[in-house]
Amino acid sequence: MRTRSLLALAGTVTALTVAAAVPASADGSAVLTTGSAGGTAAAVGDTLTAPLASGTSATLYSSATGTSGVTCTSSQFTAAVTDNPTAPGTASESVTGHTFDSSSCTSNVTGVLGVSSITVDHLPYTATVASDGTLTVSPASGSTIQTTVKLRTLLGTISCVYQAPSLTGKADNSDSSIAFTNQQFTKSSGSSLCFASGYFTAKYAPVTDAGAPVYVN
Repeated sequence: MRTRSLLALAGTVTALTVAAAVPASADGSAVLTTGSAGGTAAAVGDTLTAPLASGTSATLYSSATGTSGVTCTSSQFTAAVTDNPTAPGTASESVTGHTFDSSSCTSNVTGVLGVSSITVDHLPYTATVASDGTLTVSPASGSTIQTTVKLRTLLGTISCVYQAPSLTGKADNSDSSIAFTNQQFTKSSGSSLCFASGYFTAKYAPVTDAGAPVYVN
C-alpha cells in the first residue's frame, strides 16, 4: 500500500526544487528555471515532482549517527510553484504531496515486524528556495510538520507520530537534486517501541517540471 509523507518528513518534503553550489545566474533569469541554469523560468502554478535519487533510500533513524529505524526505497514529492522572482532571490512553493511506498519500507527496530504505512500529515507545507540552494520547508501558522509511521508488531499495529518545526534541505544543480540530511523529528505520541527522536535523510532527483530538469539560479 502507499503512504504519504515528508516526512516528508517528511516529508517527505518536501516544495522542493533544486540546486547547490549554485553558479551565479545571468541578469534577468528567474530563481527556478527549466532545461538549464538560466533557462526558461518555471511558471507560477507549474507542478514540480521528484522521486528518490536512483540507488538511494529515505531513512528515519533513531539517532543522527545510528542505523536503527525505518528505510524506504520508493518515495516521491510534489510541489506547486507559487512565486518565482528574478535571481538572486527566493522562490516559493506549496508542497502538496510527499508519499512513501510502504511495500518498499523495512524496519530493523527490535520487536517490529514491518512497516504498514508512512503518512505526511498537515499538508500543504510552504517551501522556499533561495538562490544559494537553501531549501526551507515550513508548516502553516500554528501547525507542525508531522509524519505518522505505522509499524506491525507481534501485539498488532502501533502508530508513531513525529513532529518538527521545519525542515532544511540543499539543492544541487549538478543533478537537479534536493537533499535532506539528519532532519530531526521528535515523537509526539506512540508506544515504547517508537523511538524518541527520528532523524530523516533522503535525496530526491531529478526534480522536474513537465519532464524538464529544474535548476536554481
